[in-house]
Amino acid sequence: MDALELSSQRQGAVTIVAARGDLDIITSPQLDSCLTEARRATALVILDLSAVDFMDTSCLAVIVGHWKKLTVRGGTLALAGARYRYTKTLWITGLADRLPMFDDVSAALAACTADGAAQPGGPAPASAPETAAAGPAAGSPSGSGSSGPSQPGRAEPAGSGPPAAGPAGRPAGRPPGRAMRPR
Repeated sequence: MDALELSSQRQGAVTIVAARGDLDIITSPQLDSCLTEARRATALVILDLSAVDFMDTSCLAVIVGHWKKLTVRGGTLALAGARYRYTKTLWITGLADRLPMFDDVSAALAACTADGAAQPGGPAPASAPETAAAGPAAGSPSGSGSSGPSQPGRAEPAGSGPPAAGPAGRPAGRPPGRAMRPR
């Protein structure tokens, strides 16, 4: 198990929190404390997940709690650099469709500073699960199965997403009965 390293920096009206290592039940109190400090400093927080190697649902609860508190204040918590392979709980729970997500910190920062808050919605990242039978949805330039409006900076780099779909629309290598459903 990797230790968690957290750092934060302020860029104007935005606080960027970078996480490195595992986000799990053991490290969730550290994440909670760091996000609490960031939320008290600014109403716009970006959580950089690009160096996260594992994420479980206990940290999702922490992230959602801070996202809700910031939203009530008119702010937001945007996620940057989430890699499906290591943070798939975001997609399994449907939070990838609700929380503002961006390829990297610079895209999240641009969105946060453009209108004061990054907005959730838009197409899911290119790495979001999809099935072969689903195909591209109407109005979805990325073909990710989402029909939301286009949002720049949301797609992940090629090769970082889930495996290609196998028989019956399941990701290759996934056992029967555990197929991911398209959104």
